[in-house]
Amino acid sequence: MEPDTDFLVRRAGVEDALQIADVHVAAWRETYGPLLPAGALDSLDAGERAQKWAGIIAGGEEVLVAEDAGGIVAWASGGPGRDDDAPVDRELEGIYSPARVHGSGVGQLLLDAVIADSPAYLWVLDGNARAEAFYRCNGFRRDGAEREHAVAGIPRTTVRMVRS
Repeated sequence: MEPDTDFLVRRAGVEDALQIADVHVAAWRETYGPLLPAGALDSLDAGERAQKWAGIIAGGEEVLVAEDAGGIVAWASGGPGRDDDAPVDRELEGIYSPARVHGSGVGQLLLDAVIADSPAYLWVLDGNARAEAFYRCNGFRRDGAEREHAVAGIPRTTVRMVRS
């Protein structure tokens, strides 16, 4: 896909919660589906996730969305590091987009908007090669830290990547 510059990146509002949840569910199914047992993500519900997103946004968390003429196509969140042993002050909490916009440049736009070129860290599911390659291109490297994280209730290893 050719890089697209027709995305608007803006701060999310509570009214965006359902579209964010739709993107979240689609991205999880496409990205994590192959890394989990068959059917593990079938019960994901965008309506339920929308309620959680509305609370996150209303609580003041930094959530950015990218939209095109059809609506929200991706989101990102970031903030102060949430871990006691954070290697740097800023954490990229997530960037999610469905496969239909991969390669469009939207992930880069969101990364640049949420953390710019600041030192930051993130956690990525071990085995998510596409995401890890993207982060490596942006200066992130594994620092050796790992932890278990439940994805749809199934424990999986996540690895920490840091950009100093």
